[in-house]
Amino acid sequence: MSLERFTVVRVPFPFTDREASKHRPALVLSTAKFNASAGHAVMAMITSAAHAPWPLDCPIADLKAAGLSAPSIVRMKLFTLDLRLSRGELGRLSPEDAALVRDRLEGLFVA
Repeated sequence: MSLERFTVVRVPFPFTDREASKHRPALVLSTAKFNASAGHAVMAMITSAAHAPWPLDCPIADLKAAGLSAPSIVRMKLFTLDLRLSRGELGRLSPEDAALVRDRLEGLFVA
């Protein structure tokens, strides 16, 4: 499986193959080329917009495109996940939402 950057996927939490887990949305940040060659993807959490703020949170404006039903944010808590654990695609960030995430990632990694 290869996923495109800015695809919203459903992943098990905690991020293991244990039986007891909940499925949560996450955002793919790494490129399709990396994902295909590594068999893993770099992702960011997606959580409810009702949670307390975290540095560099990105509100998702176009929930329909992202495949989300409730106000949500991309949270810059990053992780890698074996793609075999992905439980499917929910949607994709709109170009405007993707641009905001790119901007926040730059704020995270570039001084």
